[in-house]
Amino acid sequence: MQDNSDAAHSDGHHISHEEGVAVNRANWDDRVPIHQRHYDGLRILPQDPLALTDVVRRDLPVLARLLGAAADDARPLAGRSLAHLQCHIGTDTVSLAHAGASVIGLDFSEPALEVAARLSDACGIDARWVHSDVLDAAAAIGTRVDVVYTSIGTICWFRELDRWAAQIAELLEPGGLLYYRDAHPAMLALDDANAEALTLTYRYFENGTALEWIDDTTYASDGERVAHPRTLEWPHSVAEIVSALLGVGLRIVLLDEGTVLEWDAHPRMVAVEGGYALPEHERLLVPASLTIAAVRD
Repeated sequence: MQDNSDAAHSDGHHISHEEGVAVNRANWDDRVPIHQRHYDGLRILPQDPLALTDVVRRDLPVLARLLGAAADDARPLAGRSLAHLQCHIGTDTVSLAHAGASVIGLDFSEPALEVAARLSDACGIDARWVHSDVLDAAAAIGTRVDVVYTSIGTICWFRELDRWAAQIAELLEPGGLLYYRDAHPAMLALDDANAEALTLTYRYFENGTALEWIDDTTYASDGERVAHPRTLEWPHSVAEIVSALLGVGLRIVLLDEGTVLEWDAHPRMVAVEGGYALPEHERLLVPASLTIAAVRD
């Protein structure tokens, strides 16, 4: 999920999981001080106990419905334990706590979790922050939860979806809910450097190899640069994601393809209510987002 259409990329790299984690962690560690300076949530969330990030504001009504909470409830997650995987600096995690959840945030970047811990302290929230590779999440967290939440910019950073799904199944209490939302794999396959047309450029299907990117920018700031510009990503099709979840015994209760994202993933996107979408005459050509919810019976 790259930030800059001018980034250099190459395909077909056979990369071990350990190398991928090391490369991507160095890049995300570099992003932390930049994001700390530019994330509005770090300033807004401590000022209002009901404040939410844009990501959580979009996800919360769906979560509430799936959990049987009232649509107009300001704290529909009250009484629920929740693990937020790949939580970065914790703004979405704290938002979920504002919605009533007892939260655990997990991320592979220790500097990101330090920012997250300061944020939860400033908000007066008793959050737990866990430093771990997401593919070791169940052992690192060590307890089951009612909800596993992972949203926006997550599974592209590793190859082993079956192992990811197994962590989720192990984390969930019986009857527990997984909520996943991200950019749609079809949107990520489009050439994000072509503002003239919608053109398929990147792989839709996983083949075991990584896409390598060299990009020293970050989505939170146009002017600041990271010291480690290399990242590694793995595409995952809708079928691969769903199959991984079904393969660990989870039951799919929602699969939705949407037209709006929080960021302009393609240069043809325009600002709309709630984020960005393709121009109206192209909006039904390519899905922008994918949402999946699944239950552990």
